Amino acid sequence: MRDGVHLSSDLFLPEGDGPFPCIVGRTPYNKNQAMYPKLADAWNRRGYALAPQDVRGRGDSDGVFTPYRNDPNDGHDYIEWVASQPWCDGTVVIQGGSYGGRIGWLTALTQPPHLRAMILSVSPSDPFVEFPTCGESLMTLSWFRLTDGRMTQRVDGIDWMRVYDHLPLVTMDEAAGFRSEHWRETMRHTVRDDHWEPLRYQHRFNEVDLPVLHISGWYDDEQIGTPLNFAGMVQHAPSESARRAQRLLMGPWGHAVNAGRMLGEVDFGAEAVIDLEGYMADWLDGVLGKRESREQQARIFVMGVNQWRSEDIWPPAGTRFSDWYLRSGGRAQSRYGDGTLSLEAPPQHEPADAFTYDPSRPVPFITPPESAQIGGPDDYAAVEQRGDVLCYTTPALERPLTLIGPVRLRLFASSSAADTDFMAKLIDVHPSGFCQRLCDGAIRCRYRNGVDLAVLMDPGTVYELDIDVWNTAHVFLAGHRMRLEVASSAFPKFDRNLNTGEDIGTATRMVVAENTVWHDAAHASRLLLPVTSG
Repeated sequence: MRDGVHLSSDLFLPEGDGPFPCIVGRTPYNKNQAMYPKLADAWNRRGYALAPQDVRGRGDSDGVFTPYRNDPNDGHDYIEWVASQPWCDGTVVIQGGSYGGRIGWLTALTQPPHLRAMILSVSPSDPFVEFPTCGESLMTLSWFRLTDGRMTQRVDGIDWMRVYDHLPLVTMDEAAGFRSEHWRETMRHTVRDDHWEPLRYQHRFNEVDLPVLHISGWYDDEQIGTPLNFAGMVQHAPSESARRAQRLLMGPWGHAVNAGRMLGEVDFGAEAVIDLEGYMADWLDGVLGKRESREQQARIFVMGVNQWRSEDIWPPAGTRFSDWYLRSGGRAQSRYGDGTLSLEAPPQHEPADAFTYDPSRPVPFITPPESAQIGGPDDYAAVEQRGDVLCYTTPALERPLTLIGPVRLRLFASSSAADTDFMAKLIDVHPSGFCQRLCDGAIRCRYRNGVDLAVLMDPGTVYELDIDVWNTAHVFLAGHRMRLEVASSAFPKFDRNLNTGEDIGTATRMVVAENTVWHDAAHASRLLLPVTSG
């Protein structure tokens, strides 16, 4: 690298004399895995070399691992080194997933001259996009443990749920039996300040003049970023050729894309698993001029009917955003309450729904305890029996309802506390009673005006809150019901708001909040749904 540190790579070459275009990927998870020879076989058969590399301070590479901070320059230097080798024809393509996806974007911003395209899967977004409560999920700590040191560490055998209960957050690493300066630095910057700027890319698409294949799944815990990145590049990439060369692939997958037809208890059918390597190679051949490319820009798996569909734009043409109003007689607590979702706007006067949020007894978010996959198409029927979970439900649908696109909640709410959270979750209630999570989102009220500045609440004042509930592509079949959950916690996906307004990293004191959701004519709380034809 430019500072003299040596990084370690493997090289897989196709048959023949070359030179070849080369796929590069950089990983903190050790390139000495069986997946890389398998991936190399797929790329080599199509005439591409593959050169995976251990990032600085991980695996066989020298230096000190500091997540993301050295990767833009290291990635730039690696691309240009690869392009200069006699076995490379000067064409270099980044392929990366998760950590490798984000550092792909950060590397592209350095504009390596020989970078020609990117294939990026399950890319994390900018800080505070996925986890707007403090910049990271509590569950990131298990990832810091996994990557603590040069080799991958074991994270089983730790009672992670007990760890996540620990306060203050800044010393939560001690509860897991190790010390993480990365975690502690994160907890010192729970507002989006200059510390986070080197990790941001989603406001800079106009600097990335590259074809990009964007891949994720509807249950990827980084899902929100992939459609956002695709739409951002289609709109803001510097050249018309780059804008036209963007492709979006969204499957019924978790963070491990294309891993099987089953996710949790849900079977997404025989079409859920595709020839992903072939799809990637066909796209790359097209953007590099090896074959004619005629594909539509977005390839989307629609859950419920378990079918793929192709679209020219995201969300699909003809999508209309429909307001579904939160309604009740003031008793929407739990799934046994009287909360409804209605296309009819509320009257001038309608009782609000109040509930008690106790941070010592948070609403659970159903998930494995480690960070490898946060949540899935899980059954929330038991959770919805709690009195601190408001439920707004449609009658059984008489005909199918197709939603494809981003989901948002405009919520009018107040609290007795100086700060609190509101969480939203979209649910498909099956005739069997299975309550399938589709997507969810959160807002921390101190960040209601943006995550750059904390502004506490005036207790009792009603605020209009805009909650990003992420994206879905799903058909609610006839006989199913659509439900919105509203709560003030989703633990441990999001850290608990202690309701005091004190510093997030160092606070230990809790207070109970009385929180209220309003839905009258002057405070028309509503769910904005992307209703799609076909």
